[in-house]
Amino acid sequence: MFLKKHHGCGLKRGGFMRVHQFRYNSDNFAYLLEAGGEALAIDGGAVDAILQKVADGGLHLAGVTATHGHPDHVQGNKTLAGRSGAPLLDHGELAAKGGLSLGGIFIRVFATPGHTLDSVCFFAEGCLIAGDTLFNGTVGNCFSGDLDAFFNSVGEILALPPATRVYAGHDYVREAVAFARSIEPENPFLDSFLSGMDPEHVYSLLEDEMRVNPYLRYNDPVMTKLLIRRGLAADTARARWHSIMELY
Repeated sequence: MFLKKHHGCGLKRGGFMRVHQFRYNSDNFAYLLEAGGEALAIDGGAVDAILQKVADGGLHLAGVTATHGHPDHVQGNKTLAGRSGAPLLDHGELAAKGGLSLGGIFIRVFATPGHTLDSVCFFAEGCLIAGDTLFNGTVGNCFSGDLDAFFNSVGEILALPPATRVYAGHDYVREAVAFARSIEPENPFLDSFLSGMDPEHVYSLLEDEMRVNPYLRYNDPVMTKLLIRRGLAADTARARWHSIMELY
């Protein structure tokens, strides 16, 4: 069984942060991180739902920010900040500072260039808000054109604990699994990965991503053999990453 339905993080370390997830547009996710009576909105396109959650919880909205600057991820941020009085926090500046504190919990913010040059991820209490850097079962398009930077960013994510919960910027789970199955139809973990997803609160575990996500498995012998059979470079980890990105 891949997933357990629970919206809280950090229980084993004594801290506690809740992750509220909101759908907007056709497949975007917005997030509200809650800790100690404070909240941080990330990619706040679901303005009304976020404000309702803040009001219902008696929360103080301490800031509004983004994972990157693509229009669908910042479209609601100014409205959300204006209606709530919360400050707009530049995600690049947060990454430069290393993060911020929310309700007594430190949220690490780190640059993950690749999808875009300005992409960042948020990590706290075992939860990763990955934006479009890492989806559940796949990765974002490399719009920056810098595959080496993307490789380094993925490496930084892979250094996180295996039990990290991955919260993505879009719901592309079915498409991701279908693609993974097209290149590795014998993968025994794909069915349980897909069936274990809760559509009301979508996340995966990093350790499960390592079983199903082709783009994180560039060091897996199975993936190496697949690349060699296709005549793609496979002599180094970086070369295998470049080759896997050519499969898309």
